[in-house]
Amino acid sequence: MSSLLSVKGLCKSYRTGAATVEVLKGIDLEVAEGTTTALVGASGAGKSTLLHILGALDRPSSGSVQFRGSDLFARSDRELADFRSTSIGFVFQFHHLLPEFTALENVMMPALIARTDRRQAERKAAELLEELGLGHRLVHRPGELSGGEQQRVAIARALVMEPALLLADEPTGNLDMKTSEAIHGSLSRLQQKTGITLVIVTHNERLAAGMERVVRLADGLIEPAVPEVP
Repeated sequence: MSSLLSVKGLCKSYRTGAATVEVLKGIDLEVAEGTTTALVGASGAGKSTLLHILGALDRPSSGSVQFRGSDLFARSDRELADFRSTSIGFVFQFHHLLPEFTALENVMMPALIARTDRRQAERKAAELLEELGLGHRLVHRPGELSGGEQQRVAIARALVMEPALLLADEPTGNLDMKTSEAIHGSLSRLQQKTGITLVIVTHNERLAAGMERVVRLADGLIEPAVPEVP
């Protein structure tokens, strides 16, 4: 199985006044194409920072990230913006839907910004919403949808450009357990259908266990895997 992401010696620090805060302290990570990975750990362990760097939302202080063998951060900011819009889908804890637009229009938005033919964008958006059980809610605005329905719209929006990588940062963090399990079930079904690579940050150990791989972060480092007891 080929590697989608290859992370070597990744470090990230921030200046806060006269102090320097080290968030990531040397991360090595390989993510294969078409796999599912959960990033878990206590608050402040560096999970979201790592996810943001993998998605080119932030640059590392040192180290490298290769995407299909190409140095991600050798690109200009403009090139990274183009890369994010075509190759990566993002789902966050808060859906950030545009309240004045319908579910269908929200999902179409990335495709329209990329100047995709409107009919093609609408067809793809409707297919994704149907797949997520929202075929009857296409013309509803976010304020008319439940929290779980809004998050499904956000997932469809993240997938409309058919990205190679889907990054999800606590996508069910503000939802109840039943709704959370339904959202994770939807993500799993879509991942299996599309073959997209999925990396998800979650505090929910039960939901993380449903991923093919669980990576634990502590104090800016990946904890060694615990060998299984025979």
